[in-house]
Amino acid sequence: MKNTNVLAWTLLILLALIWGSSFILIKRGLAVFNAGEVGALRILAACMFLIPISIPKVRKLSFKHLKLLFIIGLVGSFIPAFLFAIGQTQLPSGVTGVLNALTPIFVLIMGVLFFKQEITRRKTFGLIIAFVGTAILLAAGSDGGLRGINFYALFIVLATICYGINLNVIKYYLADLKPLVITSVSLLFMGPLAGIYLLTLTDFSVTLATKEGALEAFGYVSLLGVMGTAIALILFNKLVQITNPLFTSTVTYLIPIVALIWGFWDNEALGLGQVIGMLAIFAGVYVTNKKKKAISK
Repeated sequence: MKNTNVLAWTLLILLALIWGSSFILIKRGLAVFNAGEVGALRILAACMFLIPISIPKVRKLSFKHLKLLFIIGLVGSFIPAFLFAIGQTQLPSGVTGVLNALTPIFVLIMGVLFFKQEITRRKTFGLIIAFVGTAILLAAGSDGGLRGINFYALFIVLATICYGINLNVIKYYLADLKPLVITSVSLLFMGPLAGIYLLTLTDFSVTLATKEGALEAFGYVSLLGVMGTAIALILFNKLVQITNPLFTSTVTYLIPIVALIWGFWDNEALGLGQVIGMLAIFAGVYVTNKKKKAISK
């Protein structure tokens, strides 16, 4: 039991560090490549890394599984990779990391709307708080004041909605598959799409060969795909197996902290409006995920 606890905490901390660092890696990639190139390269790198696992697995799956895994690949990896990159062209990496904490909120909402999941008044209250925080962040300008609407935050919100759909589909329709199969095969389907987009619809090859700092940016985004997508999902799946959902959800609170630390280190300024909005999102996610204590007799 002691060894299991040590492993669980080790995995939790590693996941927080890896996923929390994803946003600064996106920022580094965007210094050279455009958002579409960053998103596509991220998916392609993750796909290539997992090919030794995914190729043997795909042959053993039914057509129904393959169809669902293609959908999972789209809403759980491919589309969010592009949305996060687009959003972060106009958002600090730390703020993006906090908006990512809305994921469990949308897991709940999608479950209620489409999968007959029940919702309590406490969770409804948590949802309201989180959305008030999101509205404040949307209204926070580049200086953090409440002056205009930063619509780029909507790209991150849309990405978390995709994650909410993704996790519910996995829970209700793919429970018979191992998490590693889901991750590797869904990314296998997305790799060719990312590669075709990257090589035929962008100037990626020219940029990589001619622009200063391109190789370094390529390394950052490749690291993002391998660590932040492929390896992180493997570690997360292991954590899910050896712990309970409450412990696993703790990573939701740690990721934004790591992202904000990276942002502070990279001289990202946070205004009062951004701080208030982020605190409201934290509070909403906490209230929504908090377990009701049993009354002892």
